[in-house]
Amino acid sequence: MSWLFGYRGAQPPQDFSHLVPPPASGGAGDSGDGSSPRTPLTASQMEAYRFDSRALERAANAAKELERSPHARDALELSKLQEATRQAEVQTEMKKYEAGIEQLKGEQKRIEAEERRKTMQEETRQHQMRAQYQDQLARKRYDDQLSQQQRMNEENLRRQEESVAKQEAMRKATIEHEMDLRHKNEMRKLDAELRAKAKIDRENQDLNLEQIRLKASENRVTVLESIKTAGSVLGSGVSALLQDWDKILAAAGGLSLVAFGVYSAKGSTGVAARYIEARLGKPALVRETSRFSILDSVRHPVQAVKKLATKQTDALSGVVLAPKLEERLRDIAIATKNTKHNRGMYRNILMHGPPGTGKTMFAKKLAEHSGMDYAILTGGDVAPLGRDGVTAIHKVFDWASTSRRGLLLFIDEADAFLRKRSSEHISEDLRATLNAFLYRTGEQSNKFMLVLASNTPEQFDWAVNDRLDEMVEFQLPGREERERLVRLYFEKFVLQPAAEGKRRLKVAQFDYGALCSKLAEITEGMSGRELAKLGVAWQAAAYASEDGVLTEQMVMDRCMDAVRQHKQKVRWQSEQERQESKSIYAGESETHNVTEKQRDVPAIEAAPTLASA
Repeated sequence: MSWLFGYRGAQPPQDFSHLVPPPASGGAGDSGDGSSPRTPLTASQMEAYRFDSRALERAANAAKELERSPHARDALELSKLQEATRQAEVQTEMKKYEAGIEQLKGEQKRIEAEERRKTMQEETRQHQMRAQYQDQLARKRYDDQLSQQQRMNEENLRRQEESVAKQEAMRKATIEHEMDLRHKNEMRKLDAELRAKAKIDRENQDLNLEQIRLKASENRVTVLESIKTAGSVLGSGVSALLQDWDKILAAAGGLSLVAFGVYSAKGSTGVAARYIEARLGKPALVRETSRFSILDSVRHPVQAVKKLATKQTDALSGVVLAPKLEERLRDIAIATKNTKHNRGMYRNILMHGPPGTGKTMFAKKLAEHSGMDYAILTGGDVAPLGRDGVTAIHKVFDWASTSRRGLLLFIDEADAFLRKRSSEHISEDLRATLNAFLYRTGEQSNKFMLVLASNTPEQFDWAVNDRLDEMVEFQLPGREERERLVRLYFEKFVLQPAAEGKRRLKVAQFDYGALCSKLAEITEGMSGRELAKLGVAWQAAAYASEDGVLTEQMVMDRCMDAVRQHKQKVRWQSEQERQESKSIYAGESETHNVTEKQRDVPAIEAAPTLASA
């Protein structure tokens, strides 16, 4: 309906601000009421404000035509609908505008929250940087205190050393002065004695000369008579012997027979002694062995009968180890047993790991399982032998070669004498003993099997490593192995004696399985030997109680004591290793300083030569 009133739709509002003159700055032309004077409008401006009456005429004509038209009511309704639609569109636009405003407000809140979060992060970062800076300052302050304390300690130590040096110098000066005085007194005394003796000799010179002459004449007469007598006796005997050839032959034959008898008896005695020692005796280096000699069987007949009645057992019976290690050791035991039955060449084995993990026990079980004899040596027994170490090693291997069943030669703590020959801590005698050991183990043997055990195998000489056929690492027991060991030793030292009823030992009522699991958790890091000692401690605790009953609390108390002792041992070991590393570092620095001094000595000695030149 807009065309009825002379316009074609909504026209944008016109800006008439250019028609309004700027306000006057005040002056003579201002009116009294404060209003500013207005400028007269131009013709073009008046044209803009002129009213067009033709539009009204057209609207009036259109209204008349509309009234006469039969669709007037529909046109009115259509215009109403258009107006309502326009109003709805305006409302929609207002809603969109309000929604946009709300969205802008939400966006503004989100931006404010983001800014607040960034501010908090920045504050947190600043706090962290401040805390780190404070920590660095504290560390630096602590380091400064430590360095200052160290300087003070060094200064005190230097002063003490200077004081000790001064006292030592004074003591040396005092001793030297006393010795000088004593020397002067002795020289004076000796001078006086010599002068007195010289005076006496001068006074008794005639008597002394006369005594000397008499002694010389008597001695000369005695010597001449002795020579005459011996010459006459020997001459008569030699002349009689030379005149009778039968006596000469008899004397020569008798001397020859005596010499032959002496040397043959000496040699045969030595051979017989070595044979008897190799067959019947036991070398001094062997600490323990399953072989028994005639002398041992006479001294201990019961033990000899038990050894003869001993049957072959499982190599891992009574030994609790990790499953993979048990499988590997079982393969070694089976291979050793088959090697013994088939008379093959034995393999040399190295067992290394922490102490108390079952190396010695498995070596004994392996010998019993394979039907061999065993002999246990200790590496620490070789070094004190000195020069006799070579002979002792040869005796051991000679003795081992005489075993009919085969001998498992187990050397515990082998690193005590099998260490590197290039080391400075090994003596010449120990180096010769090691060479003898390497000579006797240079080839595979079907007489003896060599098993070495060591906690530090890295100290072995390279030639010793070359003689090893297999290396087995024994580790500390895990949680499952500790529980098995706890159950084993609890049954061995507590339950079995209590079940026999022959000893003063009883067990209170408590959950045995849960307690063993709890003890396995507590005893982490302990070896099998320490757990065995724990079982003995439980037995001793029951014996020490009033009624001989072992309670759960007593078991836990002994276990906690053992754990504390284990931790203390670990601390001692770590401190010892740290001190050893410090001593090694100090020795290296001292060696470096000595080397530098030796390098500087030629230059210092050459300086006077250059100066004189």
